[in-house]
Amino acid sequence: MTTTADTPKPPAVETPPAERRGAGLRGRLGNLPKPVRWLVLALAVLCAYLLPYVDYVPLLGPQVVTQGIDWPSALFNMSYFVLLALGLNVVVGFAGMLDLGYVGFFAVGAYAVALLSSPDSVLGTKWVWLATIPVAIACAMLSGLLLGWPTLRLRGDYLAIVTLGFAEIIRITADSTPHFLRGDQGFASIPRPPGKGADGTPIFGVRDATPYFWLGLTVIIIVVLALRNLDRSRVGRSWLAIREDEEAAEVMGVRTVKYKLWAFAIGAAVGGIGGIMFTGEQGFVNSATFQLQFSILVLAGVVMGGSGNMAGAILGGALISYLPDRLRGIHDPILDKDLFEYRYLLFGLMIILIMIFRPQGIIPSRRRAMELKDRAKEVAPQ
Repeated sequence: MTTTADTPKPPAVETPPAERRGAGLRGRLGNLPKPVRWLVLALAVLCAYLLPYVDYVPLLGPQVVTQGIDWPSALFNMSYFVLLALGLNVVVGFAGMLDLGYVGFFAVGAYAVALLSSPDSVLGTKWVWLATIPVAIACAMLSGLLLGWPTLRLRGDYLAIVTLGFAEIIRITADSTPHFLRGDQGFASIPRPPGKGADGTPIFGVRDATPYFWLGLTVIIIVVLALRNLDRSRVGRSWLAIREDEEAAEVMGVRTVKYKLWAFAIGAAVGGIGGIMFTGEQGFVNSATFQLQFSILVLAGVVMGGSGNMAGAILGGALISYLPDRLRGIHDPILDKDLFEYRYLLFGLMIILIMIFRPQGIIPSRRRAMELKDRAKEVAPQ
């Protein structure tokens, strides 16, 4: 008769450290009680709102005050770059579609505000800034649908070429219509966000960019919450299935046409919001703003930060904005040039190094990190 004590026990399988529950900052935060977790997040948001008053950035040095780019202005630049990175992450990271023309949606949002509110517009309308927001977002979403519909069957390089052409069409149209979109002359005297202080002076003026950064940060938080809910919904699961294997997703009943259009429309809407924020702070917009390098720069930020992960997109968007501002005014005595001129070379070197040493990005999504880890095991020599 065999007793329980004599029954051999299966060998214990040790869970790899990276896969243990609670591994990493994200896991430790998730293991905290809900009230504590919300308190930590609230403190993080409060610290973000206090960033304009930080005189010294840890590990990065003094605040950015070079050639007219002060620290609040640099923070506002980071805010709309982060918005663009979050929107592009929907298309590239969530749905897996390569988009090289994302600056086109940024331009649609900016031009919609300018056409409706600037006194230079041929439409003759002088809307306030707030009234232009829903129309500009709707125009950006419509442009996303118009781009997405004819490109549904395209993938990879072919999709990248078509989206690149879309951005160039927007820029060339702006250049070649001096009366409607005003080319290089652009639109001036665009209204700024409303609001007055206790002394009657406008809150959103031209000297202090701090209120613009607060507005941008508030919009980022709203967008992050909305995209987080989408990512955890049926829409997000459908995007994941399309990104992994579109044919298998379609066989399993996922309506790929519908959800790819969703990705284009939502990504375009977030890009349009970035254009709205940019135009409201600058008060001026012209065709020279929307160059091809803009789209490539945002895509580089998404790849560097971690495609498919919103935290990675936020970090990448902040980096591609902060580093050029940080390089302003730093002179290279050997080459006798400003290091700002070599910003694209530095970004290229950064991407190469990240692809070699951390191909999943600085803050990768869990699924992406596990995929690359499994692939590395498959190709490793036995």
